[in-house]
Amino acid sequence: MERVWEAHGLTEEEYRRIQSSLGREPNAVELGVLGALWSEHCSYKSSKKVLRKLPVSADWVVQGPGENAGVVAVDEKVWIAFKIESHNHPSFIEPFNGAATGVGGIVRDILSMGARPVVLADSLRFGELDSPRTRFLVRGVVRGISSYGNSIGVPTVAGETFFEDCYRTNPLVNAFCLGVLPAGRMLRARATAPDQLLFLIGSATGRDGIQGAVMASGEFSEDAEDRRPSVQVGDPYFGKKLIEAVLEAVERGIPVGMQDLGAAGLAGSASEIAAKSKLGVELYLDRVPLREEGMTPYEILLSESQERMLLVVEEEKVPDLEEIARRYHLSYAVVGRTTEGGRFRAFFEDKKVADLPVSLIVGEAPLYDRPVQEPAYLKELRSFDQDSLPAVDLPVALIKVLSSPNVASKAWIFSQYDHQVGTNTVLKPGGDAALMRIKWVVRPELKTNRGIAISVEGNGRMVFLDPYEGGKYVVAEACRNVACVGAKPLALTDCLNFGNPERPEIMWQLSRAVEGMAKACRLLNVPVVSGNVSLYNETVEGEEIRNIYPTPVVVCVGVLENVERHVDIHYVSTGDLLLIGDISRPSELGGSEYLKVVHGKIEGRVPSVDLEKERKLIEVLVELVKKGMINSAHDVSTGGLLINVLESLFPGRLGAELDIYAEERPDFFLFAEMPTRVVISVDPQKSEEIRSFIEEKGLEWMYIGKVVPRRTFKISYNGKVIFEEDPDTLKEVWERSLEEAL
Repeated sequence: MERVWEAHGLTEEEYRRIQSSLGREPNAVELGVLGALWSEHCSYKSSKKVLRKLPVSADWVVQGPGENAGVVAVDEKVWIAFKIESHNHPSFIEPFNGAATGVGGIVRDILSMGARPVVLADSLRFGELDSPRTRFLVRGVVRGISSYGNSIGVPTVAGETFFEDCYRTNPLVNAFCLGVLPAGRMLRARATAPDQLLFLIGSATGRDGIQGAVMASGEFSEDAEDRRPSVQVGDPYFGKKLIEAVLEAVERGIPVGMQDLGAAGLAGSASEIAAKSKLGVELYLDRVPLREEGMTPYEILLSESQERMLLVVEEEKVPDLEEIARRYHLSYAVVGRTTEGGRFRAFFEDKKVADLPVSLIVGEAPLYDRPVQEPAYLKELRSFDQDSLPAVDLPVALIKVLSSPNVASKAWIFSQYDHQVGTNTVLKPGGDAALMRIKWVVRPELKTNRGIAISVEGNGRMVFLDPYEGGKYVVAEACRNVACVGAKPLALTDCLNFGNPERPEIMWQLSRAVEGMAKACRLLNVPVVSGNVSLYNETVEGEEIRNIYPTPVVVCVGVLENVERHVDIHYVSTGDLLLIGDISRPSELGGSEYLKVVHGKIEGRVPSVDLEKERKLIEVLVELVKKGMINSAHDVSTGGLLINVLESLFPGRLGAELDIYAEERPDFFLFAEMPTRVVISVDPQKSEEIRSFIEEKGLEWMYIGKVVPRRTFKISYNGKVIFEEDPDTLKEVWERSLEEAL
């Protein structure tokens, strides 16, 4: 028989702690509120102490972690707000609505800062594509993201998708949004005085999503699909109306503060506003507009129905808000007020149904020091000796890597997204980073010559093999990617997707990964201004326990001084190909796609990142693009150098002839996923000047061949031709593999 606390995701110790604090038994409504707000999803009780290791401030940071989104200054007129969130568990249970409401939720996080949402991105992880269930999940998730983003008119411009068996029953669906606001006009989730009113606007409240926060904070079992009532259902057309209504209110200076209704619904948003304002709150639940009959106070408080915002407003401004809500055909009501005394009180039909200290709800959730233990498997995996690998037929190996779903073109996915709506997209999906103009319609109108670059990265396999080095690897790659288009990395937002933190090996992974990320962030001077933690990505099936790879996903946002002066990954003219960065050390295959798909191994040491060289490489790339010295830039990542060159070659009609001299096996050099390496294409007459500039900055370069006018692809290695093929034949493999697998 389930004990009362278990139904609300609490432990017996936590329940006894609540009893002791209240001096009485909590009633069912109060227990529902505390269970939701004390959940891992809301309170970060396993991760909060670990997250303190991350750097969060810089001169350009306006708002760091602690609000709905981070805010940084682009220049003296323009600020941007951005954040990434997870919707992993809901997307497994109901992929279309789980993914769609993930997009809707992150959009409202940006909206609640007073910013216009203008850019979306995503990071997706699924199981292997030989499973019908996985193919169903992929199709549903992609349709959900495209349906919501396309309908509200916000372009999805960047992202990544990976397939590994560990995500089979715990897919990851991480959604990112960025918004723009005039400098100085940021709102926060707080009131400024007692007796300010809480104005609920948007969709009517239903029973969908009740206990969603609790569900997102637990592991899955064989009955996971029975939890469909916990998944919210979104309506993007209501979402679009809500965006425009709220932004009009903001532009007219009506709200004092605001908070979206996400996890824990009205209970969560009202208690967070009260806590941040150091006030209390009273809620009148019978005033909440409902779309279902007979809803109880428990259901009204904890419903996570979508497209709802809670605005803090002075009483004299209520008629203005009501007029806006009616004009946009939105439901609305004054559902509460702020009070003195620090109490959370809820009333239903003149009866008090909850009376709790705000501090107990928000501030007194337990913080755990979970035990940590290095996993035993690491010693064996790191003992891998790549010199023991058998020789391979290079053409066969290339086809295997090129057709891997992790390397193959993701056009089947991103072509379903409207990535050009708004006409601000400069570089579309498929490159190292997306690039956006800033000329959105915001009153007062904002426009600047600067551009915003966005890169999404999260290599769970590398973090699985070495959380510390993997954490550095992920941050470095995201920053390097924005530098490849010419942008200076500005700040990060992260989504930390891990398994069950109550298992010491998982908690060790989380702690070490954050340490590695923090080290990279400090040395690369990119603070983490917002983020999310998604734990309990674990499935228990009988005796089998399946945790996901530890998967910290980071989005780096960079700024380009002149949006018109940028480069892409594509070869646009003939010239020399130079490999620049950290070149001289031996190539390591640990964690590479080549090692997995050709040799069937997920082993080895993660190639360590020399963060000082990484910092120099980023500076060099930004300077080279600013001066117009290079024609293209593309970092070496999944698939290695050979895939790097082909990805740059495929879109055009040019060819490439590689001429490489290296003291190691060709498959090592061509397929290793070494960090701090970028291939640039340059005009021959500028090549010598660029080489000298790179040397002066303390980096290395290697001539690896040239871009030629004839459509060909040839590789010479130490003076011997080892491969020659029509690039269009390889392109067809690359373009068709994922679509055929689906």
